[in-house]
Amino acid sequence: MIILFNPKVCGPGARRFPLSVMHIGAILKDDEYVIVDGNIDPSPVKTISNLLTSRDDVELIAATVMPGPQIGNAVPQCKELKKRFPTIPMMWGGYFPSMHTDVTLQSGFVDFVVRGQGEQTLVEFLNISRNGGQFESIKGLSFKNGREIIHNPSRPMVSPNEFPCRLPYHKIKPDYYLYGSFLGKRTAVHHTSMGCPFSCNFCGVISVYGSREKIASPARTEQALTYLKTKFHIDSILFFDNNFFLAEDHAIELFDRIKPLGINWWCEARIDILLRFSESTWRKMRDAGCKMIFFGAESGSNESLRDMKKNQTREQIVEMAQRAKRFDIIPEFSFLFGNPRDPLGDALQTIDLIYQLKQIDPRCEIIIYHYTPTPQQRGSYGDIDAQNPYPNKLEDWATREWINFASHHNPQVQWLKGDLLAWLKNFETVMQCRWPTIQDFRLTTFTRKLLATLAGWRYQSRYYHLPIELKIAKRAISLRNPRVESS
Repeated sequence: MIILFNPKVCGPGARRFPLSVMHIGAILKDDEYVIVDGNIDPSPVKTISNLLTSRDDVELIAATVMPGPQIGNAVPQCKELKKRFPTIPMMWGGYFPSMHTDVTLQSGFVDFVVRGQGEQTLVEFLNISRNGGQFESIKGLSFKNGREIIHNPSRPMVSPNEFPCRLPYHKIKPDYYLYGSFLGKRTAVHHTSMGCPFSCNFCGVISVYGSREKIASPARTEQALTYLKTKFHIDSILFFDNNFFLAEDHAIELFDRIKPLGINWWCEARIDILLRFSESTWRKMRDAGCKMIFFGAESGSNESLRDMKKNQTREQIVEMAQRAKRFDIIPEFSFLFGNPRDPLGDALQTIDLIYQLKQIDPRCEIIIYHYTPTPQQRGSYGDIDAQNPYPNKLEDWATREWINFASHHNPQVQWLKGDLLAWLKNFETVMQCRWPTIQDFRLTTFTRKLLATLAGWRYQSRYYHLPIELKIAKRAISLRNPRVESS
């Protein structure tokens, strides 16, 4: 039996289907695995320990691990499990071990790392583990042989169409994950693709998968959503793809297929791609249930955007705000403060663009991140590769300092600190209060108006110094940034 472990990553109100382990479970026989989700199970170490104690057929503990809050739970929990059951192999997959493979394997409690897409790698691993053979033959696998770390060649990406469409919802408790959102009362999550074909040099997706993307057919997506609608009565969906759109003809077919389902949805997309879509395609997208699209705007500086290899301009960001408003789709723009070469100049241009976007459409959502580097295959944004201060011990990644670093929250980097960092965080406070996110549906009409009124004069005059009254108000009503909190 294989234990598929999803360490806790969020609070009860934000938990969603553990898609990573569910996709792995879908390729296994139904009786050869269990799923333990730390977002549901308050004592996952106890649960897994009980399984290991009561059964003698456990072959592997396989955990999925993201940087940020999840690794803060994965490290102590997996370390404790390895201490209690040293003979049971421990495998990690997911973004963190794919990017930081050596430090993961040097921990002493992780035996194997699956880099990138994991389905075929795990199947081959189990075959060799059960029947004999050489682990060196498994693409996408890294492991420690004595003191030497072995990195097998990377595995070519496979289309989602090659794997089972039906995920093992019977292995979890679906109603525990179907919370309400700004989209509807029963919001599910779904993946239709893997990777991204672009080359932004600050992005962890490119670090793990390279500039590649494989996307499911519209028919497959229709089949998956129809099942969720029929079986679990969902009324809305968050598409967790890194890039939901590539080809316009593919998008048109998808819209035509999912429109009859009557599902509201959110997705992530590229500005340059959607600006090439015709107006008729935009109408189809709106009529198919699209309510909001997340765009990586990143900066108001064209120089910074070129340095990021973003392949878009400030002018295109403005055009996207205008286009989305025309079709009554809310754009959600994320921005990345902290250009290592000119952090202040970049920030001033970015804030100016945010004001311009809010003038075009006050409903547009603004998400703020602070730039923290991830390992890149061809050089990082801002040429800061030599300055990367990554820990060389896995336990350090589980400290509050490095959880904040990986979550882009209060990062301790030399190009963004002191008065500038404080000023930017104060701006963020003012902006969030002046324009409370519609995604925090706990806020009432009264609290939204109260926050907007309190922050109005500061926002209008661009005076962000010491917004103590706004911080008190935020704490009083638990205002949150949902995208940062769930990342």
